Amino acid sequence: MSDPFSDQKARASAWFRTLRDDIVSAFHALEDSHSSGPLSDAPAGRVEVSKTHRASDDGSDAGGGEMSVMRGGRVFEKVGVNISTVHGTLGKRAQAAMAARKGIPGMADDPRFWASGISLVAHMQNPHVPAVHMNTRMFWTPHAWWFGGGSDLNPAIEYDEDTEHFHAVQKEALDPHGADHYPRFKTWADEYFFIPHRNRPRGVGGVFMDDYCTGEWDADFTLTQDMGRAFLPAFLPLVEKRRVQDWSEEDKHAQLVHRGLYAEYNLVYDRGTKFGLETGHDANAVLMSLPPLAKWV
Repeated sequence: MSDPFSDQKARASAWFRTLRDDIVSAFHALEDSHSSGPLSDAPAGRVEVSKTHRASDDGSDAGGGEMSVMRGGRVFEKVGVNISTVHGTLGKRAQAAMAARKGIPGMADDPRFWASGISLVAHMQNPHVPAVHMNTRMFWTPHAWWFGGGSDLNPAIEYDEDTEHFHAVQKEALDPHGADHYPRFKTWADEYFFIPHRNRPRGVGGVFMDDYCTGEWDADFTLTQDMGRAFLPAFLPLVEKRRVQDWSEEDKHAQLVHRGLYAEYNLVYDRGTKFGLETGHDANAVLMSLPPLAKWV
């Protein structure tokens, strides 16, 4: 059976790989250029790439991806930039969740799906450098397709000018697609990245979208690409500015406690974590977002 969406799927999957490659190159450059300040005499970190696989019930090929993880660098304590392209059929639980949340009819009759995306989480050595999250993805079923994702900043020690810069770059990327996009996606991020049991957001926000489908695939794909392209100019200047600052034991303590907050959100509320585990994707890849060290008080 021919797939009328095969070209769009191939283009999306290729883009997420290209974005991954660009980000990894930029992170290697950060490691190499860190020549003064804390940990500048440590070995420069490098990303290690490993294959991931999605487990299917019948043992057939269900796709997979690549984990690109750096641990213990000069600048990055742990950063993962994962890509994946997976397919198969949704289980009963995932079908029910999809039907309830997205209102997609017919999932029980034809539960096939295809999904591709990039997912990034960076936990930094220096407590003054903010942690950050970014992901964009495309999801397809025979009944509907959509894009999702975004980028948000998670500083343990907040600097207003860093927050302003991060949001300004996101707004600049979104404004050509419509003046309402940035305020709408910012509000979406504020609501999505909120931790009810702590009654607080997990960071200083960013932009986020889900179930995004105007019916014009090319336009929606271009929007998704522009959101991905905005990540490096939004984040890199903050790293370059803060990585040279000295830190105290109190600063490191604040960072580790904030990481505990981040872990709580990802394990309890994050829909991507739940979906990845429920659909049989590699658990190490799904849980890549967790920090290497954290504290609870």
